[in-house]
Amino acid sequence: MTGVIEIVINEELDAASVPRFGALLHEAVDLGPDNLVVDLMECPFVDAAAIGLLLDVHRRMFAAGGRLTLRSPGPRVTRTLRLARVNNVLHVQ
Repeated sequence: MTGVIEIVINEELDAASVPRFGALLHEAVDLGPDNLVVDLMECPFVDAAAIGLLLDVHRRMFAAGGRLTLRSPGPRVTRTLRLARVNNVLHVQ
C-alpha cells in the first residue's frame, strides 16, 4: 500500500464522463493506495452510471484492504447518493 491518492472531480460525473474517470480511478486503485480520496466539492452532478463506477471502485479498494473516500460532495450530489441508498455503503466525508 502506498498511502493516499487524491483525485479531484470538477465536472459532471455522468455516463458520458464515466469511461474517462473510470480509467483514471482504476489506474489509481492499481497503484495500491491505503486510501483513494475522490474530491467531489466541485462536481455538480452524479448519475446512476457514476454511482455504479464508485461502487465498483469501492469494492476493489475494499478487496485490496484499502478505502475509497468521497470528500466534500455538494448538496445535490449528497442528495443523489442518499436517494440511491449508497451513502451508508460509500465512505462520505
